[in-house]
Amino acid sequence: MSNAYQAIVIGAGPGGYPCGIRLGQLGVKTLVIEQEYWGGVCLNVGCIPSKALINAAKRYQEMVNGSQIGLVVDGTVSVNVTQLQAWKQSVVDKLTGGVRTLLKGNKVDMLVGTARIGKGNEVIVQTAEGEQRFTAPHVVLATGSAPIQIPGFDFGDAPVLDSTKALALGTIPKKLVVIGGGYIGLELGGVFAKLGTEVTVVEALDSALPGFDPDVVKVVWRRMQKDGVKGLFNHKALGWEAAKDGILVEVQGPDGKAKLEADYVLVTVGRRPNSRGLGLEDLGVAMDGPFVKVDRQMKTNVPGLYAIGDLAGQPMLAHKATHEGELVAEVIAGHNHQFDAKTVPAVVFTDPEVAVAGLTEPECKAKKLDIKVGKVPFAAIGKAIANHDTDGFVKVIIDQKTKLILGVTVVGAHASDIISEAALAIEMSAEALDVGLTIHPHPTLGEGIMEAAKAALGEAIHVLNR
Repeated sequence: MSNAYQAIVIGAGPGGYPCGIRLGQLGVKTLVIEQEYWGGVCLNVGCIPSKALINAAKRYQEMVNGSQIGLVVDGTVSVNVTQLQAWKQSVVDKLTGGVRTLLKGNKVDMLVGTARIGKGNEVIVQTAEGEQRFTAPHVVLATGSAPIQIPGFDFGDAPVLDSTKALALGTIPKKLVVIGGGYIGLELGGVFAKLGTEVTVVEALDSALPGFDPDVVKVVWRRMQKDGVKGLFNHKALGWEAAKDGILVEVQGPDGKAKLEADYVLVTVGRRPNSRGLGLEDLGVAMDGPFVKVDRQMKTNVPGLYAIGDLAGQPMLAHKATHEGELVAEVIAGHNHQFDAKTVPAVVFTDPEVAVAGLTEPECKAKKLDIKVGKVPFAAIGKAIANHDTDGFVKVIIDQKTKLILGVTVVGAHASDIISEAALAIEMSAEALDVGLTIHPHPTLGEGIMEAAKAALGEAIHVLNR
């Protein structure tokens, strides 16, 4: 392995490995360094394994409740946790193996180790064989993020779970306390609730999914309550103690302190970028709190040093990291590219799912924009009725004067699969009529976006126009 490269990428997550692959495609001699997970947290212990368990839990619930649509299962439906975990891991292994194959196939060198940046863009890597040093005129930081730990809940303690440990549990807890009512807490809490766990969500603010459209929160929380999830809002978690049968989690709310019985406590209060230990302070890298400051080409204030993904700021989403990774590869190869996306769609894989592209209705109102909203419930969409899954709606927000689509919010089954049309519409500066006149296949859930666009214009066919 050579010690001199044209580009070095530190981190092989959803930002780093696409960056490495694209650099290889562009003929740039590249080294990708990964500390632990090829494919990053997302593929190994985050978005992919969590979606595998979310899918399994939903299927389990559908089997249990199948009699509602005439499907009767003779005998007891049960969960084999060992087999479930093995299947989940097989999904992860297939994808992470693909990452290494693609890097190798694009003639990118790979190294396992912990890296830091020295002067002159020298990269010092601590490997199992000892310290190694490399140089490159271009170094890309793609180190991702880690769960935030809060006082009183040390992730090193067995009953205290972060998302990684929760995804690897070998048993189904009888009782689980989830600290944090954001998307990670609700996704994982929803999995265990469907599998029979008594779940209590403790949230410091006054509702679940803080920052989301209240109309969306109502739909999601109503379904979670049907699954038996309890919520303690305006409550803070103080600590935990061992009990005879499990643990007691102490919380404090408007009415004082209380103790909740649990087998485990899952802490999901957010993530912090992995900016420490990289040597950024010694280099004088400009920071924005815990994030690295970058321009629209992902360049830092230090020549030849770039940052992408969670390290480079909000939103901390895998697909944003991938876009930035490919973008910075092309910048390094000499192309005049920059980050110019009008929207980064976001998805929450609760049941029902939530997906947002562009502005939400509350954001538009906060900006005092003159808008028109078209809203179509899934209960008016034939495919949703046939799927026996009608919770939720599609909401299209347009500019009252220009009719340009400003944002789309979807809450309902398969929201994650239909939001991309909305993202494309916003990127293309589409008007509501562009989407409304596009013939959508029937019966599909995607018809909801077409119908909501027409509703924003007062031309909906299958719902009353407001």
